[in-house]
Amino acid sequence: MANLEIVDVSHAYGPKKVLNNVNLRVGAGQVVALVGPSGCGKSTLLRAILGTHPPQSGQVLVGEKVVDGPTRDVGIVYQHYSLYEFLTARQNVAFGLMLDQTSLPFRVFNYFAWRKLRKQHLEQADEFLKKVGLYAARDQYPSEMSGGMRQRVAIAQALIMQPSVLLLDEPFGALDEATREELQLMLLQLYAENVRARSENRVPPYTVVIVTHELNEALFVSDRVVGLSQYHADGANGATIVYDRPAPIFTPDDEKDLSRFVEQKEELIQCVFSPTVQKDHLNYITFWKEHEKHPTTSGADV
Repeated sequence: MANLEIVDVSHAYGPKKVLNNVNLRVGAGQVVALVGPSGCGKSTLLRAILGTHPPQSGQVLVGEKVVDGPTRDVGIVYQHYSLYEFLTARQNVAFGLMLDQTSLPFRVFNYFAWRKLRKQHLEQADEFLKKVGLYAARDQYPSEMSGGMRQRVAIAQALIMQPSVLLLDEPFGALDEATREELQLMLLQLYAENVRARSENRVPPYTVVIVTHELNEALFVSDRVVGLSQYHADGANGATIVYDRPAPIFTPDDEKDLSRFVEQKEELIQCVFSPTVQKDHLNYITFWKEHEKHPTTSGADV
């Protein structure tokens, strides 16, 4: 069963047609990089998956449920981290659990039960801060953290809710190159956890869709690259999926060998970003065919 399925999704803003018959299936434990030209509708598609802006036609399903509004099954981390300045890192990470599992009357009138549950929430927060490499800073406030540290907290804040799908919307775009590479390695750590779960016959815990404009980043952190573009035969009616292929798979210990990207990066530029190059886009939508041939290397559980 796919964790995420997008079926015949189209959307327009007044006369402006943005998405045109978009179809995509994402298996459990995949890290999918979504790339495309500016204005092609990547944010519109993310909002449809998130449930804040359901599509005008078609469906988005997470698990077997149709997404018609925001749900805890889908988490998101934006480029500009949204943390509460008056809470520490661990308190920020635990905040979603408090809202999800308690009410204000419960916290007021069941103080001792709430205190016990609060302790559990903070312990869980500590575990996720360890996962993103920030446990040592668990008692720091956002004003005391760098941008990269804040973004790690935001990612832990999303992961602790255990969403079926985690959306990352240009999450590293505002960071310097060194910090960006540190967070890319953190994503590879999550993917390594997925690999380990598969080897133990467990459901991989992290299904991620990351939107990025950096093609090197897309090819480095993902196991699959999807291109959304308005540059296709029916582009006047909006963007659609024109590219869907496996990416090179890296482990956290691998050297970031850019030479492995060269050919596929050029292919992406020609297929997804060029308004003038003529091509048959169906030739570039091959992920599931390649998965059937090499199921152990394409990183998909369906």
